[in-house]
Amino acid sequence: MSGTILENLSGRKISILVAILLILQVACFLIGGIIAPQPDNHQVVLALACKDQLGKQNDTSVWYWTRGKGKCAGITQLDIEKDAVKMANQLVYIFQMPLPREGRVLDFSRWQQNLIGVLSVDIAFDKSIRQDVKEDLILDVRLAYRNKGDPEDKWTLHSHSLETRSLTCKFDKIEDEAMFTCEMMPLFELGALHHDYYLLNLRLPMDSDMGMNTNIGHLHDVELTAIYQNGGFTIVWLSLKSVFFPLIVAVMIWFWRRVHMLTRKPALLEYMIFSLGASLTFLNMPLEFLTLYIEMPYMLLLSDIRQGIFYSTLLSFWLVFAGEHMLIQDTGEKKTLRSYWRHLSAVVIGCLSLLIFDLCERGAQLKNPFSSIWASRIGTHFALAFIILGGISAGMYFIFLCAMVWKVFGNISMKRTSFTAMSQARRLHYEGIIYRFKFLMLATLSCAAVTIAAYIVGQISEGQFKWDEDIEVEIASAFLTGVYGMWNIYILTLLILYAPSHKQWPVEHSASNENIIAEEIEFSNLPSDNNPSEISSLTSFSRKTAFD
Repeated sequence: MSGTILENLSGRKISILVAILLILQVACFLIGGIIAPQPDNHQVVLALACKDQLGKQNDTSVWYWTRGKGKCAGITQLDIEKDAVKMANQLVYIFQMPLPREGRVLDFSRWQQNLIGVLSVDIAFDKSIRQDVKEDLILDVRLAYRNKGDPEDKWTLHSHSLETRSLTCKFDKIEDEAMFTCEMMPLFELGALHHDYYLLNLRLPMDSDMGMNTNIGHLHDVELTAIYQNGGFTIVWLSLKSVFFPLIVAVMIWFWRRVHMLTRKPALLEYMIFSLGASLTFLNMPLEFLTLYIEMPYMLLLSDIRQGIFYSTLLSFWLVFAGEHMLIQDTGEKKTLRSYWRHLSAVVIGCLSLLIFDLCERGAQLKNPFSSIWASRIGTHFALAFIILGGISAGMYFIFLCAMVWKVFGNISMKRTSFTAMSQARRLHYEGIIYRFKFLMLATLSCAAVTIAAYIVGQISEGQFKWDEDIEVEIASAFLTGVYGMWNIYILTLLILYAPSHKQWPVEHSASNENIIAEEIEFSNLPSDNNPSEISSLTSFSRKTAFD
């Protein structure tokens, strides 16, 4: 039996392979840390208050902007204070993006991929209010866009919605000039940044009969934090995808070709490795290049689905990979994926829950970019609970995986007691296999730990602007590119090392063929060429019932 390349590759060649992969891994970290800028950037846009045209509040063709021909001059805070009702229903707050820099007019680039808007308000202290503000804020929000070459006064409606946001504010000092400290509120999320300029007009309609925006006090300042992906990071990210995509595809074809050259059918572990490569190939496809030419507002949702498929396949593979080397009774039946349904059911349920959560959030934003599960207090608590539950589940999965790997190592240690009765050639052969397998298992645990850490930190980073303005989490580009490179290198290693080998096992020259065959049957239970079923000799060895 030839076994896998992992079992038959010489120590010198495998050392060279590991060195090359380590250099590639370090290169991924260095590319992110030295070449790529920060993954995300943001601008804080202070609203300009403008007086609305009488009777035009419901006309979506009327726009107010702050720069260029026909711009609004704005109203001073003093003018608003002098008004008896603070110009209720007469104010429109204007946000024009992006902001100019050093006197230069800037525009958004399609390389920046997406745009997220987070709203924050400063409410002037009112002596009549002696408690924290917890009210529903009703917003009339309208988003428009303009491209290069369009007239400065030509704005096209993108989205219009009447939204409700939960306003929660606290105060520390009772002074006339004090301001309430209010939490940030998610306002909109665009899955594609296809246009050059964006304009947001915000109104706060007041109605005493309906109790609409009557108990929030006087808005002193309104700010919008516009968050977008750095174009330079996108270029580096897509460059990595463009390199890894054809590389993984070529190795997958080579791996599957070697599997089908054998007389036996592919084993479960070979199917799982190929599925893992396929899911990574789907993730590696640089579909983001299409956004440079086509408006694809569903790209964020599609990216989440691709990453979810990869996560579910990777987590399932780790369970099967460890399970195939567990100490179990060999019944002679071929192992199938159904044999691991208890292990995989938790992974399936978790991934389906994440998919449902993502569809509720970003799926709804395809129709209305102002829609958000974070809009209400109940939705915020539900989203936070979901993220916390996901983090706890990921941690429990890692603990369970570590326990399975510990059992695998115990299984192998128990089997090593039978080495004394083996010939020297075969004993050295198995010692080398076990050493390499343990190294690969430790690499698997390291990959699992970093993957789960990346998932948890990514969830916190994505939600930091949505639930609390005091949380500061910064993910360096080196971490993102390094983890992405680690996934590709790890799966590339599996495809290479677990491909079938054409080499034959070394045997002692003094041993007869009859003794070798008897030894294989007695200690390894290795299948013959007429009935091959195992992917490697270690799998067969670890699943062999204890030698009496």
